Amino acid sequence: MRALADALYARGYTVSVPQLAGHCGTFDDLRKTCWRDWARSAENALLDLEKRCATIIVGGLSAGAILSLYLASQHPLLVNAIALYAPTLWLSGWAIPWYARIFRLVHMRSFANLIPFPDLPTHGIKDPEIRDKVQSAILSGDSAIAGTASTPGSSVLEHRRLVNSVLRRLNVITQPTLIIHSREDDYAGPDNAAYLIRHLRSEVETLTLNDSYHIITSDRQLPRVIEKSLEFFARISCENAEAYQPPCITRAPTAD
Repeated sequence: MRALADALYARGYTVSVPQLAGHCGTFDDLRKTCWRDWARSAENALLDLEKRCATIIVGGLSAGAILSLYLASQHPLLVNAIALYAPTLWLSGWAIPWYARIFRLVHMRSFANLIPFPDLPTHGIKDPEIRDKVQSAILSGDSAIAGTASTPGSSVLEHRRLVNSVLRRLNVITQPTLIIHSREDDYAGPDNAAYLIRHLRSEVETLTLNDSYHIITSDRQLPRVIEKSLEFFARISCENAEAYQPPCITRAPTAD
């Protein structure tokens, strides 16, 4: 998310990119956490922004997009808009292995942890040069750069539990929403975006990419992602500024 965050910051926005619980550490660090831990990390960042910002737009990539929907449903008075990048309700991309469908029958963490999910050979990146850099980062062992070489099965299960929680609350999400998704997404097929467009009650603005895979915030069409995001953020900021009414201040009369 760094390139998008830097672009927003350069335009004068206050940007918060929280590290989620269990992330940027080891395989075991991630395995020990659940979706509520991830949501708490995002929620803490939201409450911190509330102290500094009059308008707040939450957004994220993949599972981060689902966490953004969760925040919007839980804090409708704090979240003014949502930006969803390759939102992943389920794994339906063209590169997902066959056993991912069978994994939907798994409901216990202990059993889920017996089935790790190796990172796909594509790494969610279409551009071969960028993909090689991602692969080198993964092999370096520094998960803060590109994640771990595989995802614990329990994390995939927890992601499903997060999704189920959000799906039950889609009808209460009314904030303006931007959805950017790739037609060639190797992890989460376009059906993910289509489902949200049909079921969200909010005004939805979309951009469909035709030359990227899943990690659209790092792939070939990153400039287009940034451009569309800046347009959306500027419109939301402008609309909220126009709607804002400063509070009336009553002063006590002073003696002559």
